[in-house]
Amino acid sequence: MFITFEGPEGSGKTSQIPPLVDFLRAQGVDLFPTREPGGTPISDQVRSILMNMDNQAMHPRTEILLFCASRAQIVEQVIRPKLAHGCTVLCDRYADSTLAYQGYGHGLDKVFLRELLEFTTGGLWPDCTILLDIDVQQGLQRKQQCRGEWNRLDAYELAFHERVRQGYLEMAHQQPERWQIVDASQSQEAVQQTLRSILLNRLASRAR
Repeated sequence: MFITFEGPEGSGKTSQIPPLVDFLRAQGVDLFPTREPGGTPISDQVRSILMNMDNQAMHPRTEILLFCASRAQIVEQVIRPKLAHGCTVLCDRYADSTLAYQGYGHGLDKVFLRELLEFTTGGLWPDCTILLDIDVQQGLQRKQQCRGEWNRLDAYELAFHERVRQGYLEMAHQQPERWQIVDASQSQEAVQQTLRSILLNRLASRAR
C-alpha cells in the first residue's frame, strides 16, 4: 500500500509521522517511511537547491522541474521497489504537492501539470492520501516557532499559502475515495489517534 501525507506549512506532518510509523510497525505492518523532495542521495541534493533561501529568484517552472526530477528518482529507486517487495510505503509529500503549490499556489496550468506528473511518476499514485488541514496563519506561526527549517517556500506571501490550502481541499473533495481530511489544529495526541484509526482501517480493508 502506498500512503502519502500532504498539508499546508505547519500542519504537523513531520512531528506526526515518526510516532505513527512506530505504532504501525508495532502492529506488524512492514512499513517504509520516506519523504519528498528527498529520499535518495540524488533527490536530497535537489532538495537542498529547492529549499535554499539564497535561491529566491527561482522561477516557478524551474521549481516544478526540480521537484519532478527529485520525484522521478525516488519513485524508481525506492518507492516502486519497496512496493514490489510487499512493503507499505509512507511518504511525507508526493505529486499532489506539485498540484497544490505550483498549480493552485502559482496558478500554473493544472492540466499540463497532471500530464507532467504522470510522466514523472510513471503513473504511480497513492492508494491513500492524508490531508492534515490547518488554518494558514496558524500553520505558519507553528512553523516559525518550531526548530525546523524555514525554507524558501515558507517565505512566500500569505495569499500563496491560502491558495495552496484551498487547492488541497478541492483535490480532496474531488477524490474522496483516496483522500482523508484530518483537522490538524487539534492536539498532537488527538491527531495521532485519528491517524492511527484511519490507517488501521485502510490497511485492514486492503488486506481483505
